[in-house]
Amino acid sequence: MKAAGILALIGCLVTATEPKVYTRCKLAKIFSRAGLDNYQGFSLGNWICMAYYESHYNTTAQTELEDGSIDYGIFQINSFTWCRRAKLQEKNHCHVACSALITDDLTDAIICAKKIAKETEGMNYWQGWKRHCEGKDLSEWKKGCEVS
Repeated sequence: MKAAGILALIGCLVTATEPKVYTRCKLAKIFSRAGLDNYQGFSLGNWICMAYYESHYNTTAQTELEDGSIDYGIFQINSFTWCRRAKLQEKNHCHVACSALITDDLTDAIICAKKIAKETEGMNYWQGWKRHCEGKDLSEWKKGCEVS
């Protein structure tokens, strides 16, 4: 009986940590409603393209870097500068826990991404965007999506 209870608890924990991978059109709608279309002069296609190449639209994506920092969430926001893991020396410019950037609710991630685009060199912060999206026709990224 005890084993069944433990297995049920483990099942709940596994379910709670399953990644949410958005579709392109669902993200287009979320991003549009959040005011990302033409934010800092970058079209919605830029944001959708960047999110794809940074995380493949996976909200729980995490990438550990050589310097020991971690990139979090759909926008791969770095723990050293933008969010708080646990260390007090981290800068946390977005005033958010890194764990808030890997949830299905994209509010904190979008607010932080806007801050990054505004306070740095636009979208140059994101290497995926620089390599795959910058200077390209990105109209296809929102094609076929109902964006309000």
